[in-house]
Amino acid sequence: MRSTELLLIGVILESSETSCCSSLPETISFISVSSVITRGLAFKLWGAIGVITRAFTSGVRIGPPQLNEYPVEPVGVEIIKPSAQYEFKYSPFKSLNEDQYNSVLEIIECFTQEKSNKIFIKGSAGTGKTILATYLIKLLYSDVLDTTSDDVTDNEIQEIQLIQAFQNKYPNAEIGFVVAMSSLRKTLQTVFSKTPGLKKSMVISPTETFKKEYDLLIVDEAHRLRQYKNISWRGAFKKCNQKLGLDDSGTELDWIIANSKNQIFFYDSAQSVKPSDIDQSRFDQLISAKDSVTIELKSQMRAQGGNDYITFVDDLLNIKRDKKQFFSPENYDLLIFDSLQDLYSELKDKENEFGLCRLVAGFAWPWVSDVRGSTPDAIDIKIDGLEFQWNRTPEDWVNSPNAFNEVGSIHTTQGYDLNYTGVIFGEEITYNKDTNRIEIIKEKYFDKYGKQQATDEDLKAYIINIYKTLMYRAIKGSFIYACDKNLREYFKEHIPTFKKKGTLRVLNFEDVKPYVNAVPLIDIYAAAGNFSEEQISNEDFEWIELPMNISAKEGYFVCQIIGESMNKKI
Repeated sequence: MRSTELLLIGVILESSETSCCSSLPETISFISVSSVITRGLAFKLWGAIGVITRAFTSGVRIGPPQLNEYPVEPVGVEIIKPSAQYEFKYSPFKSLNEDQYNSVLEIIECFTQEKSNKIFIKGSAGTGKTILATYLIKLLYSDVLDTTSDDVTDNEIQEIQLIQAFQNKYPNAEIGFVVAMSSLRKTLQTVFSKTPGLKKSMVISPTETFKKEYDLLIVDEAHRLRQYKNISWRGAFKKCNQKLGLDDSGTELDWIIANSKNQIFFYDSAQSVKPSDIDQSRFDQLISAKDSVTIELKSQMRAQGGNDYITFVDDLLNIKRDKKQFFSPENYDLLIFDSLQDLYSELKDKENEFGLCRLVAGFAWPWVSDVRGSTPDAIDIKIDGLEFQWNRTPEDWVNSPNAFNEVGSIHTTQGYDLNYTGVIFGEEITYNKDTNRIEIIKEKYFDKYGKQQATDEDLKAYIINIYKTLMYRAIKGSFIYACDKNLREYFKEHIPTFKKKGTLRVLNFEDVKPYVNAVPLIDIYAAAGNFSEEQISNEDFEWIELPMNISAKEGYFVCQIIGESMNKKI
């Protein structure tokens, strides 16, 4: 068995049994178990990018992608930092699961054997669409000529043959990675800039597809590609359409198809969140065409609640749950809160423990603190005695220094992973108990371009998609607060309610000085009647340390009262 040390690479490798991460410019070790075949040839090709190898100490798998948490104390890992989270998530050196790996082979085969030049990869949030895209780009640029059959498995021989066929068909291939959302695009540009063999300039906006003719354009979050509707840059959009001889019906989807020989679209219609997003009918038309290939990713790679959690959220927000029962996944913390102060306090504890825990919300408050406006210091959101501003930066907000003290929107969190998410359902979304329906109050929704020209039905669908997408961000757990009382009560029928932990401390008996520093905890039911020395001894009780403003005295005790605590009969 061997260990590997990465020097100044700034990428993270992970497989089902291996894990490694680095935050430039530091050096770390990685641990491995060699009994399982690692999926993905890119893992085998890392020696070509300046990796030094040496003997290693075995350990266990580290994952999912939370960089400062381990099932056991790892051996040989010197530096693991949450700041490397997104280099970890999007690293092209991560190994793939079976679902993704088979998709890679099918994609390359389609292009090399001319089965199709349009491929749609469908999958819900957290199925690893972006990971697959970055892996594929790195793989297609890999030099496989020096790889011998002794180094690889039978499956990887097939992979090598497909890569060679693609490189023979498209020598010096021009490949672009199109990301419509500026925040996510900047993050991915950072990853590419730190990955040997890849360049920051490969990650582009839809407008930049006009710069050259591409052999392959890979489009992440294709559901966020825009049409000429409800956008602020209509002039520039119109000019791009005119370059292709299109009228105002032209879309960014049309630009991508016109400016490339082959396309891969990573698409999830359930994550379309505003009227400027291209209509689903347009994608359906392309997907159903004879010359298109559709591949579906099904494995949930983000939320530890798995596909059951994804289904639960969809059913919850679309009122499709037949029974009023709690959904309590074993490995995922899902709680509804009556107090935002309690939620924020719990989220802060998680932030201190894990990092990358953020408060997010629907667009139910105006963005008056926009730094481009006249009131950048204004408070945007006031709830339960707490005050927040919306995200102070539109780019890579989740990693910004003050992010925990701000509230993120769908526009700064879509496509990102978090460890814990605090989701605020604003006043624009309510629950009607009489009709058993979720309803939208349009006047309390403040995304200007998100509601213009949208029908009431469409706006409801967009807002439901927004909250679903926000609830899908977290790996380890979601904390929920709803401003609308009826909506909160509806959630309580299906989500466990947070209960604040008691503030009184139970002392070890050896530390107890009866009625000096503690009083007994009494079970009222067991102790009903007179207390006598024959009935009890000090060791029979747990002893409770009282708050500093209450002195312990003989005759005092602590018990739990269930019912109306102010009822005079108690």
